Amino acid sequence: MKISVVTVAMNSAKTIGRTVESFVRQSHPSKELVLIDGASHDGTVDLVRSIAGDGVVVVSERDHGIYDAMNKGLKTFSGDVVGFLNSDDSFAHGDVLSEIEAALADADIAFGNIDFVAGGSKTSVVRRWRCTPYRSGAFAAGWMPPHPAFYVRRVVVDAVGPFDTNYRIGGDYDFMLRAMELNSFRVAFVNRVLVCMAVGGKSTRGFGAYVRGNLEALHSRRVWLGSGAVDLALVAKPLNKLHQFLPRPWRDTVGAGVK
Repeated sequence: MKISVVTVAMNSAKTIGRTVESFVRQSHPSKELVLIDGASHDGTVDLVRSIAGDGVVVVSERDHGIYDAMNKGLKTFSGDVVGFLNSDDSFAHGDVLSEIEAALADADIAFGNIDFVAGGSKTSVVRRWRCTPYRSGAFAAGWMPPHPAFYVRRVVVDAVGPFDTNYRIGGDYDFMLRAMELNSFRVAFVNRVLVCMAVGGKSTRGFGAYVRGNLEALHSRRVWLGSGAVDLALVAKPLNKLHQFLPRPWRDTVGAGVK
């Protein structure tokens, strides 16, 4: 099973090195890194090529936002499976892609847990996102998986289509909702930390981004699930997130997968 990892970047030379190194260290033998670069001018592409060597496919050109760039990734990847790794994030350990392959042996979609880290350090964990297995209808109750730990077979991409470029933050939520709630794909949960996600990215950059992300998620539910102007998930989603900040051991045993 060939697994493609798409990384979208724009002037990411300061952070993308550890991202690519974590890909190179993956034990899974059949893997592909697809770099979708927004015409960076800080040496991002050269740095990635120096680390990944021939194991990277590069598309470097101007784009129309992050979801336009991610759609280029969906058009470019050649694997049986695809997922996205942000240019300031990294895989939590060297067997992540092997664990994804094992989960997808009897599934079409697989997802796992993530840690939010400060300064790119895997030991500086500031928040832990621990999911629960997916159940049909879960998005309407405020549940969602973390997109950086979300992998799908090609058949899912073909059925769901591209990311909606009208969203600025919620396009990944909308894609996952369409994949899981509007289809009957088999879903597997990997109860392990798969990705260390750096805080301060577009979706975690302060209160304004948080509010916009939740309103865009509500818009997606209204379009696809028929939710009203206000629904249960609009309240449950942020409330359930509180467990991610609780002291251990509580945060590893309480709550659902909400962002």
